[in-house]
Amino acid sequence: MAAPSTGVSSNPESSGPALPGADLAHASAERPALDRLLEHPAIWRGRSVAQIATLPTGFRALDESLPGKGWPRAGLVEILISHLGLGELYLFLPVLAALTRHASARWCAWISPPFEPYAPALAAHGVVLERVFVARASTPLWAFEQSLTSGACDAVLGWAAKKTRGPRARDIRRLQLAAERGRTLGVMFRPLRAAQEPSSAVLRMMVEPLQQGARVTLLKSRGGHRGAIDLTWASPQAARSHAEYSPTHSPVTQSPQAFGSL
Repeated sequence: MAAPSTGVSSNPESSGPALPGADLAHASAERPALDRLLEHPAIWRGRSVAQIATLPTGFRALDESLPGKGWPRAGLVEILISHLGLGELYLFLPVLAALTRHASARWCAWISPPFEPYAPALAAHGVVLERVFVARASTPLWAFEQSLTSGACDAVLGWAAKKTRGPRARDIRRLQLAAERGRTLGVMFRPLRAAQEPSSAVLRMMVEPLQQGARVTLLKSRGGHRGAIDLTWASPQAARSHAEYSPTHSPVTQSPQAFGSL
């Protein structure tokens, strides 16, 4: 004779009424994993942004407009310019100085710059020259990507040739991923026409010259602000007294304005 059913199964795998608070405990256990996922820099949530590591730019007004209050510690920044020498390198001298002075500093690489970097100007702005190297490559885009992903560089600067088509959208995506893998600040200087092309870079901005500084327009900023920011250099005299590039190596012109005056 079969025993009367009690309504309670002795099989631990069988489904039954959930214990009070079990679902809540399960959800609480999953929450930290979800939070860690949402902190990944590749996750973009509309006007909000995942927590990302940043480096101060050295310009308070610019920091206030950027997500995380600075340059991305690991990511690609696109700087769009009409021509060289607008003060575009001046934007990065404070962070290059900070990175090269760090006790555990890695390299700051310049990949096929259009002019010869002017060492006295870099040193005058606090950049430690022993942590800077310049690479001349027949395939600059490949060298740029390899430097980003190597893990040996804190920052990598590259230039897209104005007379060529330049990197495609898939190339920019690859460079962004390489910067994330290498935990490197990548900076790509590109012609203004690139603004019409899609980009996976974490940050894209246009730089225009002003009488005593530059106007920076944020075109793409994950979680930051959009719009123009006017930055003022220390003084016109200081700006003219330092050159980012050596004029003796200019392949374009002998005009001092084209040598990237700081």
